Amino acid sequence: MSMFWKDCEGMQRREFIQIGTAGMLGLTLPQFLSLEARAATTSDKSTAKAKSVILVWLGGGPATIDMWDNKVEAPEGIRGEFKNIKTSVGGIEISEHLPKMAAIADKISIVRSLNHTIPSHGPATMFMTTGNKPTAALTYPALGSVCAKMLPVDIGVPPYVSFQELRNGLSGNAGYLGAGYNPFGVEGNPNSGKNGNGSLRVRGISLPTGFSLEELDKRDKLLQRFDKGMKTLDQSGDLVDGLDSFHKQALEILRSDKTKDAFDLAKEKQALRDDYGATPFGQGALAARRLVEAGVRFVTVSSGMGWDTHSKTFDTHKTRNQPGLDQVLSALIRDLDSRGLLDSTIVMCAGEFGRTPKINKNAGRDHWARSMACVIAGGGFKRGYVHGSTDSSGMAPATEPVTPDDLSATIFQQLGIDPHHEMTTPTGRPVQLFREGTVVQKLIG
Repeated sequence: MSMFWKDCEGMQRREFIQIGTAGMLGLTLPQFLSLEARAATTSDKSTAKAKSVILVWLGGGPATIDMWDNKVEAPEGIRGEFKNIKTSVGGIEISEHLPKMAAIADKISIVRSLNHTIPSHGPATMFMTTGNKPTAALTYPALGSVCAKMLPVDIGVPPYVSFQELRNGLSGNAGYLGAGYNPFGVEGNPNSGKNGNGSLRVRGISLPTGFSLEELDKRDKLLQRFDKGMKTLDQSGDLVDGLDSFHKQALEILRSDKTKDAFDLAKEKQALRDDYGATPFGQGALAARRLVEAGVRFVTVSSGMGWDTHSKTFDTHKTRNQPGLDQVLSALIRDLDSRGLLDSTIVMCAGEFGRTPKINKNAGRDHWARSMACVIAGGGFKRGYVHGSTDSSGMAPATEPVTPDDLSATIFQQLGIDPHHEMTTPTGRPVQLFREGTVVQKLIG
């Protein structure tokens, strides 16, 4: 059964997306491939330290002041209820309810000086997931969409997969790049079926249930005969030839076992599945690791938990949010590292903003973008490192402030993509990838 959490603006989040974005927008797979082929690949493999990104999204705005930047010595009314614990790295301490993350602190960086100025869910989500401040003049593409455009993938592998809409379709999409670079949404439940071996699939590159490849071949041959007849009527035979080639690629994807195999979690040992946890969040993170192994460039996995804690924030963090995140994020990072994949895979865990240092009358914390923290690991980022700091009350960065566009620029440098590269909108307007982002060199290992 799907769980629903509603934030203070009335938006709901599902643990698994039920509609594939490409299919919802009426874009066929051949059209997607056609758009993809027109993209100019400007990545530089010689400078790339990473190949893929897994974004672990904490929708609603996590109280990172009670997680990664716990202010145990702050005055009453700001100081939370949680103690700090030591980690595997001397001098780094985090919340007592994140013991598994504490044990692998030597594999991560904590950015404690992340900040921006947008304390509203929708616009803040756009900023964090695109690396550009929202503007009415232009809808910027999600980071995953930029990866889908600029980084090549093997035939049979979708470039950008999302396990959940980040903000009811308002973010995570391709913006001015066009619908061809939207994420492929996941449908299905990994915990259904016998022994919890339910099926997952990416809608848009899977055959409908009950529709065989033999039936597809028959329809394909009919379409080919139709196209052949149309060529005699069309003066631009090159166009039809081009569409034919994309159609053939579409068939290759439909026949490919790469993505299907990545979603077959039954191939994993039960002990590892248990390590991730028998929840859609945990099994989604495991599937994300398998997708990266298959060559997917960008995967978004949402926790599906309510992080918009205007009331009872400490109860929620202690009993549900922090233990759930601790299990899944630590399992993902350990698993990637044990397989030699962490060096080539960037894992970023963040939400749209933080929460107020001041505790409100409902034992909650409200929206606060002026100070927040995130975790980043792999892909050439430093290990066992804390970047920046906030003041004694957690109100604002005290040292080495970092903005969402800085973080995005740094991630894309690690992917071998120039953060200052100019993209082009459908109207021919040149747009710099990240308008104001500066690479944070101190984060690089």
